[in-house]
Parts: sequence; structure tokens; C-alpha cells
Amino acid sequence: MVGKRSGSPDPKRHLWVLGLIAPGAALLPSQLVLRTDAEVFWWIGPILVLIVIPVLDWVIGEDGSNPRDEDYELLSNDRYYRWYTYLFLPIQMVGLWIAAWMWAGDDLSVVDKLGLAATLGFVSGIGINAAHELGHRVESLERWLSKIALAQSAYGHFFVEHNRGHHARVATPEDPASARMGEALWEFLPRSVIGGFRSAIALEGERLHRKGKRWWSYQNHILQAWSMTAVLFGSLLLAYGPAILPYLLLQAAIGAALLETVNYVEHYGLLRRRPNGNWARCSPRDSWNSDRLVTNIFLFHLQRHSDHHANPGRRYQTLRTSEEAPQLPAGYATMIVLALIPPPVALRHGPPPARPLRRRCPPGQHPAPQARTHPGPAHGGRLIAPTSLSKGSSRPGEADDDRSVQQYDA
Repeated sequence: MVGKRSGSPDPKRHLWVLGLIAPGAALLPSQLVLRTDAEVFWWIGPILVLIVIPVLDWVIGEDGSNPRDEDYELLSNDRYYRWYTYLFLPIQMVGLWIAAWMWAGDDLSVVDKLGLAATLGFVSGIGINAAHELGHRVESLERWLSKIALAQSAYGHFFVEHNRGHHARVATPEDPASARMGEALWEFLPRSVIGGFRSAIALEGERLHRKGKRWWSYQNHILQAWSMTAVLFGSLLLAYGPAILPYLLLQAAIGAALLETVNYVEHYGLLRRRPNGNWARCSPRDSWNSDRLVTNIFLFHLQRHSDHHANPGRRYQTLRTSEEAPQLPAGYATMIVLALIPPPVALRHGPPPARPLRRRCPPGQHPAPQARTHPGPAHGGRLIAPTSLSKGSSRPGEADDDRSVQQYDA
């Protein structure tokens, strides 16, 4: 299979380098415009995410590969995969500094500068995904790198809210990042942004109180992340002047909006059951899933979101598709485009209903009962979960939902 190294259990091993095209998009506009005289390339970020990747997803199709149980430890401990998330950060930062230099100059028109800001915004949003992968790790270095990756988007509170709030409350009315049945994207965005911010403040305040620390402690995760944004933006303003500030803020807002749009797609209309007054344990049925190959590579398996929520300690290269998971009719990139369409248009021209994933089961295993599905997020659809809910498994070095939350009390 393409990308397979001799002796490697991962057929996509040498494809993961393509995930660095996303931060590299910040370096491309000036060269593409210089060589083609096509100023549309200042907008290469939106073009790549909203047009090129959806088309490639449709042409290339589904991934079709799942890591085997016996290969889990080998893949999880292979540091080769970590370097791609590590390298995302310097490429992202170099792109931002180059963009700031161009925003400060007089060579570009306002429209071109806006296009460059949009491109940097999409890079910033995908950078939050890299921060997401790093932020779920127990290693101190990777958690600090996660906060650095969030600096460009000024969305540092995500480090707290996602890990200690969203993962604990996903697919319940208490989670601001889980879109409700019939809720349009434009209704969801302010609720998720404001609700997530308030939740992060409350959660971090409670954590610090339990440790006997004040809010203004140097151990405050939110202040740590925000201080990185302050240093980054302050350095850029000192270097290039206040004229770049509108573009800095615009790219940060676009990055945050891209993240929240993905949140909208990931859990739209899903609701955990509540037997005996308690929410059922999070299972693969509580997230929308997709297995389109191109988006899998660009987003480090974010589309295998069901397995991620059931087993948040798993590294991206070990995530698997699940027959229990509700399946989107297209990849996340395509669903972002459909989510942007106002509800009446989406209802009329949206994709076909979500379908269960059909795969051949390994020997000795039986297919899980399929969830009953209605049209997916672009339709204002929903999923009704089966009565039985499977628990997330854990392995050595892999945290389940509870331990994943507890590790952030450190």
C-alpha cells in the first residue's frame, strides 16, 4: 500500500509528512503569486481547506486501514510520529512572522492583505488541532508545546476547557461545544465561544482553589497560554508596528471560528443517554466520524473522533475507525463547507443521510449493533444511540476519560 515501509504496521507511515502542508500554506502565497502573477493565491488557505481537500476526499475516498491491537504499543511509542506535530509549530511561527512583515509593507493591496490574513487564520485553526493532539499527552514538554501552538489563535483557554470540560461533558446539554439538534452554526458559534471561555475560567479557578493557589498563580494554565499570545503578538507589534494589529486579530478570529465549526460538525445533535439520572459513559456513538483519507492525513486522524473520545489517551497514529460510530457522508473539510450554508439551503441541497460504516470484522469479533441514524449535521439531523453503550478501553500509557481529566490537575 502507498506509503508503507517494509516492516511497518502503518500503511500511511510516509504520508504523514503531508500534514505539514497545512502550516506550510503560510509560506506559499508570496512564492505562488510571484511565479504565477495570480493574486488569488493570497487566499491559498481557504482554497486548500474548502475546495482542494474536499475534492481530493471525494476523488481518493476512504482510508480503509486500522491499526491492529498487537501493533498498538509499537505505534504509540514510535517517536517518528511525534516529530510531525513538533515540526508544525516552527513552520507555523515562521509563516506568521513572514505574513506580519508583508502586512506592514505597502506592496500588497488591502484585499491581498485580507487574503493573507485568511490564509494565516486557516493555518491558525489547523494549529489548534496540533495543539489538541499535543494537549492530550501526559508529557510536560508536549503540554507546553500545545500552549505555544495556541498562541497564534489567542485561544489558550482551549487547553483547559477541551481537556477538562468538553471531554467530561461531551454530548450533553452542559457542553457548550456540542451542537444541539436543529441549532444553526451561526447560533452555535457565540454559545460555544462564550460558554467555553466561561467554563475554562471556572474549571481552572476550581483546580487552583483545590491546590491552595490564587488565580494569578504562575501555575495557572490559562494565564500561561495567554502570556504566550501576549509575548508573540507584542513581539510582532514591536517589530512591525501597530498597522498589523487588525490582520493579527482577524487571523486569530478566523482560526477560532474554524475550530468551533469543526466542533459543530463533530457532535451535532448527539445526546448521551441518562439512565438512573446519570449520563452514560462516553462511547464511540457520541461523536460523528469520517474516514476520508486526505482529511485524515491533514488533520492527524481528527476524523476518527469517536475513538478519540472513547480513548483520549491514544496518539493520533493509533486511532481507529469504529463500527459503533455514526458516519458522516463526507470528510470534515466538506462538512465545514456544508455547515456554512444557511439551514434552509443546507436542508434542500445537503448530502445524503449519514450511513453506518461497513467493514469486515477481524476473526473472532462480531459487529457492534448499529446506531439508528437520521440525516447528519448539514441537514439538522440526529443520531439515536442503541441502548447498550460500550466502555472505552485503556492500555498501559493510555488514559480513559476519567484519567484524561485527572492528569490536568497536576
